[in-house]
Amino acid sequence: MKAYDGMYIDGAWRPAAGPDVIEVVNPADGQVIATVPAGTAEDVDAAVRAARAALPAWAATPPAERAARLAALRDVLVARQEEIARTVTAELGAPLKLSRTVHAGVPVAVAGSYAELAATYPFEERTGNSTVLHEPVGVVGAITPWNYPLHQIVAKAAPALAAGCTIVVKPAEDTPLVARLFAEAVHEAGVPAGVFNLVTGLGPVAGQALAEHPGVDLVSFTGSTAVGRRIGAVAAGAVKKVALELGGKSANVILPGADLARAVNVGVANVMSNSGQTCSAWTRMLVHRDQYDEAVELAAAAAAKYGDRIGPLVNAKQQERVRGYIEKGVAEGARLVAGGLDAPREKGCFVSPTVFADVNPDMTIAQEEIFGPVLSVLRYEDEEDALRIANGTVYGLAGAVWAGDEAEAAAFARRMEAGQVDINGGRFNPLAPFGGYKQSGVGRELGVHGLTEYLQTKSLQF
Repeated sequence: MKAYDGMYIDGAWRPAAGPDVIEVVNPADGQVIATVPAGTAEDVDAAVRAARAALPAWAATPPAERAARLAALRDVLVARQEEIARTVTAELGAPLKLSRTVHAGVPVAVAGSYAELAATYPFEERTGNSTVLHEPVGVVGAITPWNYPLHQIVAKAAPALAAGCTIVVKPAEDTPLVARLFAEAVHEAGVPAGVFNLVTGLGPVAGQALAEHPGVDLVSFTGSTAVGRRIGAVAAGAVKKVALELGGKSANVILPGADLARAVNVGVANVMSNSGQTCSAWTRMLVHRDQYDEAVELAAAAAAKYGDRIGPLVNAKQQERVRGYIEKGVAEGARLVAGGLDAPREKGCFVSPTVFADVNPDMTIAQEEIFGPVLSVLRYEDEEDALRIANGTVYGLAGAVWAGDEAEAAAFARRMEAGQVDINGGRFNPLAPFGGYKQSGVGRELGVHGLTEYLQTKSLQF
């Protein structure tokens, strides 16, 4: 076990203000692998002050130079990809293959995209007799989750730095080690002192202190809708900008005429990836009544192939939460066709890949975000019924549509209340905006839309 000390504040590792630590546990075997400092309001204040002091110089830095720092950061992330992957596997439990391709690979693509955007984005434009300036919003307080621990940091830090903002990151307490690694990468890339700061700590202590700090101009939070509501209320009370990336209950709509086997298999893979700990996972599969039984059989067979190949959930509390939803699904009358309460391994926070059939739209497992490897398969009568079910939750983060004709799928997708919809298995695009409708959040991440979250406009009239 390694005992890490210090917070990355003002370009250096500094001792924490208090003596408390957070134990980092490997969820695959329950072993404590490290400790990090549990930051206090005092640590947050020091970090915000450093960010505030560094803001004028960084905001005035030419965009081309900011782009060069981001390109250097991307190169360091590339050089340290294997170390990043192994760190995420140790603290999150993700299989190493997934950690290499997604947890280490996607942040490289996102950092690279913002290096290019910083160099090409029009921070000034003319309209009539005015010049419109796009200026950095100021100091950003970023509170990030554990499910994609490095991606979520990069998706906030890269556009903030590209925009000319300075930032304080409070990473999730379950996965602080890859956040420390990222701070090392920022330092190695030559980002000036105070531009990026890292405070590890608990959400109700360090996270709350960051959200409430009067020196923070924008709070960017990714996590549960319940916590997002509280952070949004705090930010609104202080008239701060806020960006919230919250929960989801995304629908995977398979229209008649689609390649049923492919749609079901890709859909099951989507839910089981990262052990179901993905806010945008397609956890509701909607199938026409005439194809329903075949789809259920395919889904059960696909889930059974995963066996114990998926990683554990992040911690014992999350494992119990997911098991509670499985119990509730059975109690409310859904039919278990794969998985269930029997854990695939004795040790660790594992849950079997689970599929429910005969799920009604008003059941708890069809309405609430489970955040585990649990798929609900629902039947629909016709396209209007499918749309009603798809849009019938408080969430609107993502979704998928499959059809024999791409235009038919796209027409359906246009009617879905969701921020991102994949058509016939469309691939993830790091340049496309990501974010939700309804209670899935406020604002967008990634690409140009992600950059503009960190900018404010000023018009000069001539």
